[in-house]
Amino acid sequence: MALAALAADDDAGRRWGRLVQHRFGGTGALAGHAVGNLLLAGLMEVLGDPVAALDEVAALLGLQGRVLPMSRDALVIEAEVTGLGSGDGALIRGQVAVASTPGRVQRVWLRPDRPTACSEALDAVKAADVLLLGPGSWFTSVIPHVLVPELREALITSPARRIVVLNLAPEPGETAGFSPEQHLAVLSQHAPELRVDAVIADVAAVPVPERLQHTAAAMLAPGGRVHLAPVAAADPAVPRHDPAALADALGVVLAELDVHTGPDADAGPVQAGAQPHGSAPGGQETRRSNPWR
Repeated sequence: MALAALAADDDAGRRWGRLVQHRFGGTGALAGHAVGNLLLAGLMEVLGDPVAALDEVAALLGLQGRVLPMSRDALVIEAEVTGLGSGDGALIRGQVAVASTPGRVQRVWLRPDRPTACSEALDAVKAADVLLLGPGSWFTSVIPHVLVPELREALITSPARRIVVLNLAPEPGETAGFSPEQHLAVLSQHAPELRVDAVIADVAAVPVPERLQHTAAAMLAPGGRVHLAPVAAADPAVPRHDPAALADALGVVLAELDVHTGPDADAGPVQAGAQPHGSAPGGQETRRSNPWR
């Protein structure tokens, strides 16, 4: 998905982008598998290096940017899950199993527990102006980045702006029942030393902004901000961020951070004045149902 998102905006890029995301139908051995995953798996076997495999697919898509792995090591994610009727906590192993568990995920870790970070990824983090955490599957896509020791240290010590983009809704299984502030809390639990410059959330997805601000205060750097803005796409049936609206919100946040820095800055929640996509004439917002309630 990351490769497809960065594909060239031409016929070839769009065609390859659709192909790598295509999942086989039917009931055969390939049913449900994405073409891109199979292509990457084959290239990794042929080339013996996940970075080289990603770069090969990137060339096919005419990528505007680069996609890199956290580690060259083969990693397995494990989780402690409660609510499965098996005592205090059950051990769930594997990304798909963790993402789809009917219980409540308490914490996650990687095996091996101290993997070596991908050197190219470390270089990219150290050279970055802005680092974004999220959106994405919280326990299986976002938090794992702080579970690789060298990568966590690079994220913590980087001079770049660090921004968390919260999901629009809890994810069935993985974060079912989680509020926006609970997402922040579990990220902080897995990386207590991490400080961020801003938290961006969809204004209609945060029922109690004060609770989000209270939780965010523990991990915001001096001058940090909670920024509420209409960043969701218009279709409420499929929660996803609107790329243009999210880009606008990031621009506003970065401009504010350049102005409002230092220990005396007011770190209260900021609500954007831009109208959301799908607003009614006259500037009246169309109200979306709140998925967090």
